Amino acid sequence: MTNFITLGIESSCDETGIGLYSQQDGLIAHQLFSQVEIHQEYGGVVPELASRDHIQRVLPLIKAVLEDAKIKLTDISAVAYTAGPGLAGALLVGSAVAKSLAWSLKIPALGVHHMEGHLLAVLLEDKQPEFPFVALLVSGGHTMLVDVEAIGQYKILGESLDDAVGEAFDKTAKILGLGYPGGPALAALAEQGKEGVFKFPRPMIDRPGLDFSFSGLKTFARNTFAKHPEQKADIAKAFEVAATQTLMIKCRRALEQTGRKTLVAAGGVSANKALRDELDTMGKKVDAQVFYPRQDFCTDNGAMIALAGHLRLIKGQVSKGNEIVVKPRWSLEELQAV
Repeated sequence: MTNFITLGIESSCDETGIGLYSQQDGLIAHQLFSQVEIHQEYGGVVPELASRDHIQRVLPLIKAVLEDAKIKLTDISAVAYTAGPGLAGALLVGSAVAKSLAWSLKIPALGVHHMEGHLLAVLLEDKQPEFPFVALLVSGGHTMLVDVEAIGQYKILGESLDDAVGEAFDKTAKILGLGYPGGPALAALAEQGKEGVFKFPRPMIDRPGLDFSFSGLKTFARNTFAKHPEQKADIAKAFEVAATQTLMIKCRRALEQTGRKTLVAAGGVSANKALRDELDTMGKKVDAQVFYPRQDFCTDNGAMIALAGHLRLIKGQVSKGNEIVVKPRWSLEELQAV
């Protein structure tokens, strides 16, 4: 049997990621270019700048990944690309390159759901969860709990009604005058703070259901900072504790409601040490296993897109025609089962 190799292209926001996944050898190479420095002076992602930089980075990164894997472009069996959700212009860059490559090489292409990429990134690890499981997907743009029966069989149990938790981290960091990206900066400052100096609310834990809300937590941080501007570290600590405990409480509730004994946490915020500590402690208390991708694969990357696309492409799923279609808004529940 010929070794089926999938090239993955990630360009949904401000990181250009390329990965190669082999049927025989698993992940064989990946490269990432982050645009953090480009957007730093603006305090957030500028969509037009993100799109322009993806144009410059995609082809050199593909060349670098092929060199790392010691294969030729013609050895690729299929191309997977992030079709959504994300920034429309950024998605179009990766999609156009993917479709053009597939057309020129006469190989199939497949548009991948960005959040399915995050959800399945844990399958790049040696220690993998078994299906079914509950997934906590937490990033700058998404916060959701998903019941995962199998690949492509997803039921959203709850999601944020306003700010995603990563967005709340970034906005609170901005309130405190920290750098961009705000999430890691706030987490670093929180390590210097004392727990218990300020008591922040745990949003929506006193009502049934699994939805989230983080905009009020951000407002509480702003009001606290206005009164105590000299206590940044303690405010950062209080915010992080409230946010991570809220996520943990909802995860525990999701496991109880579904009867699952496995939790997967993925997305950029899943790299947060305080969140991992909360979830690990919770898992021991309820006799549940908790899995995470490695740190490099929590944030956006091409490896997860190569894997997610590969698992569908080897089952014959392809994007038909040469039309370039992206979906800036796209529900996980719309995906086809594998």
